[in-house]
Amino acid sequence: MIITQARPSDLALLLAFRRETAQWLAGQGIDQWSNPFPEEVLLASIEAGTVFVVHDHGTPAATVTLDNNPEPNLWTPEELAEPCMHLHKLTVARAYAGQGLGGRLLDWAGDRTARAGGQWVRINAWTTNVQLHRFWLNHGYHHVRTVSGGGIGNQGVSGWLAQREALRTVHGLDDRTAG
Repeated sequence: MIITQARPSDLALLLAFRRETAQWLAGQGIDQWSNPFPEEVLLASIEAGTVFVVHDHGTPAATVTLDNNPEPNLWTPEELAEPCMHLHKLTVARAYAGQGLGGRLLDWAGDRTARAGGQWVRINAWTTNVQLHRFWLNHGYHHVRTVSGGGIGNQGVSGWLAQREALRTVHGLDDRTAG
């Protein structure tokens, strides 16, 4: 599988990934991502070079955003002073679910962060999605705390904070990104 930086022409694909995941979550009784994501925000991230797409023999399989832009009012000033990257919007196409691709992307993110001099890969997850919390914990993330409020719009819906040490590792993805 090959990982590349997303291009503006990938916007429709990335929005479709999100809709597919939101529908699957709704079927699980989870309201995460039930609101449409602002296209202009995603496009700005793509143009900043922080959105990545995994392809399997030309078929889009997953996406992730890895950047230095945490959601507001979640992490302390001391935490923000530590070298880290923030992982957002990890989405695996349902056809590739359950095959370990999400874990490989987490390893890729840790490797990329370590190569850039970062100490931590941090996430903020949907506060009420316990199944998602287990995913993060099972992949070596440590729960830091849960924040009420904070985040985009100060709504606190994604206030479950966790981090994992950034380590150089073999992730098995053919990394064709610029970083």
